[in-house]
Amino acid sequence: MKIYPFWKGRSKSDSRGSIEDSLRRERFFRRLRPYAYLAPALTSMAVLSFLPIAYTVYVAFTDMSLYRFDKYNFIGLGNLVELFAGPFSKVFLPVFTWTVVFAALTTILNYSLGLFLAILLNNPHLKESNVYRAVLIIPWALPGTIAILSWTGVLNVSFGPVNTFLKMMGLTPIPWLTNPLWAKISILLVNLWLGYPFMMSACLGGLQSISAELYEAADIDGASSWQKFRYVTFPLLMRFSVPLLISTFAYNFNNFGMVFLLTGGGPPRLDTSFAGTTDIMATFGYKLTLQFYRYGLAGMMSMVMFLIVGTLTLIQMKLTNAFAEVD
Repeated sequence: MKIYPFWKGRSKSDSRGSIEDSLRRERFFRRLRPYAYLAPALTSMAVLSFLPIAYTVYVAFTDMSLYRFDKYNFIGLGNLVELFAGPFSKVFLPVFTWTVVFAALTTILNYSLGLFLAILLNNPHLKESNVYRAVLIIPWALPGTIAILSWTGVLNVSFGPVNTFLKMMGLTPIPWLTNPLWAKISILLVNLWLGYPFMMSACLGGLQSISAELYEAADIDGASSWQKFRYVTFPLLMRFSVPLLISTFAYNFNNFGMVFLLTGGGPPRLDTSFAGTTDIMATFGYKLTLQFYRYGLAGMMSMVMFLIVGTLTLIQMKLTNAFAEVD
């Protein structure tokens, strides 16, 4: 470090160099500032999300269980083979099939009912449409957990209001939650009751975005109501409905709360105790983890679910151009 006499001071080159150094340090700290703001969020995401995911992936390639928690072995794709072609395939394949059927049916039913109600409410001649909207959207306003638990009492075989009414009418009570077929129908109906308000609201927005001039042109051409829906309404709605349907299918594919709270995966199957007749992949993985302590199989199950849902999410992003750059 140079020492300057007090009567001479620093030269212009030295002062210019110190200014450049300070500007360089300022630019460096300015680049680091966004990372300092993001550090708490990134740290919490790493601790609460990324590390558990990485550990689940690691466990999926081992035979870890409650009885082999300390002395587990690395078995590679052994759990995947056991799920699809091994002893567990007799349990996994029916659960996987029902999961796909449940997700597809509930998505189609919810969208169809929501679209039907949206078309009725979008009628300009319906004066009380705001009142009907407020009434029809009530299931969406209720907490889902409380609503599903309430439905378990409503559909109770012995003292539920539905079967009580059927008895009063002289009809045979329906085993809503104890018969395998009726339990699946119950899940679809309750999920329809909870899911149609969202679809109705989304379709209402789509219908109101369609220009009225298109319907006027169709009226001039003599098109019927069905023809206007087929050739005008439905094609235009499909532009935003396809990504919506894909995301809804992905959500229902992992709809743990609906099955677990309403039926608990039951009624039980006769050929196995690992899964019930209404178990989907999410509840099956839960049982493998917390009831049967097969951590390796549960981890592989989670990976399979992640790949399916991740693929659907990628398709949705491609269709909606979620990450497309706009000039």
